[in-house]
Amino acid sequence: MVWRGCVGMVGGYNGWMAQFITLIGDGSMATVLALLLEGQGAQVTIWGGRQEHVDRLIQTRENKRYLPGYHIPESIRLTADPKAALQNADLIVSAIPTQFMRAVWTRLAPNMPAGVPAVSVAKGIENDTLLRPTQIMAEVLSQSRDDPDKPARPLATLSGPSVAHELARCLPATVAAASDDEGFAKQLQETFTTHWFRVYTNPDLLGVELAGATKNVIALAAGILDGLQAGNNAKSALLSRGLAEITRLGTAMGAKSETFFGLTGVGDLATTCFSPTGRNRTAGELLGKGKKLEAVLEEIPGIVEGVPTTRSVVQLAAKYRVSMPITEQVHRVLFDGLDPIEAISNLMSREPKAERVG
Repeated sequence: MVWRGCVGMVGGYNGWMAQFITLIGDGSMATVLALLLEGQGAQVTIWGGRQEHVDRLIQTRENKRYLPGYHIPESIRLTADPKAALQNADLIVSAIPTQFMRAVWTRLAPNMPAGVPAVSVAKGIENDTLLRPTQIMAEVLSQSRDDPDKPARPLATLSGPSVAHELARCLPATVAAASDDEGFAKQLQETFTTHWFRVYTNPDLLGVELAGATKNVIALAAGILDGLQAGNNAKSALLSRGLAEITRLGTAMGAKSETFFGLTGVGDLATTCFSPTGRNRTAGELLGKGKKLEAVLEEIPGIVEGVPTTRSVVQLAAKYRVSMPITEQVHRVLFDGLDPIEAISNLMSREPKAERVG
């Protein structure tokens, strides 16, 4: 049986659904979500920060660099003009990699309509500030308000196992909308849910964003094992112990432990560590095969979020006094030139102890 998820696509479920949606970013996830939302009947705009890339998208109607092979309908508007992109929006989807969010949103903030809600799909932790994507947006947008006494806009994240190339084929996928505003999370559920894309809600915004960021670090380690041909036993052990240290950090920071054993935790972790198209796993595999980090990053199109996030997670672990041995070894491989084989040896030769999860 061949999955035909896009055939006979139905509209959104009953309830609130945004009609004028702007996606900030023109990478693979922005493109595939634009296709999903356009199929739901929304009027969709994609904003890109580079005029030359937007011009190519307009000319070819195909994102050949990030999502080749999929036509972008004429009904989806493409622009590099912030004012044109934002002025009529009733929902903003931020698909900017974490380390670039502050600069992009500082540029966009003067044109951001008051009170319009926003959802991020980025998975990372900002270097130096150690802020999550929604925290970056909240900080930048609050600073731009003429009247700081006005109510803050609702913010959320949409996260889970969601490989862009599979979403583009309408293969079944499930994610979670997490927000401190329960009503907004439910509105996102209504807007994004289709018969092939299921959206749950989750009140643990901290946990969901942290799980999405830290799993990229473990995916780098999984890729290194693939590059070294270390086998499935090693990779499965890595995932389970990686989940344990991710959970330790999350609960120390105030997240709910169950978040890390759910869809946006272990679910997203498994997909990222096994997907052959995942950037973080692929980057790790190339490192395991002996390539230097600079060459790896040049070879992979787009941003490998796990690389800068590793720096931030090591700092968070120190701040909250949490042991994260896998993350520490990944950090040493990335930034200290440690041989990946030695990193595995360091992990395997640690003092024997009883298994502890979380």
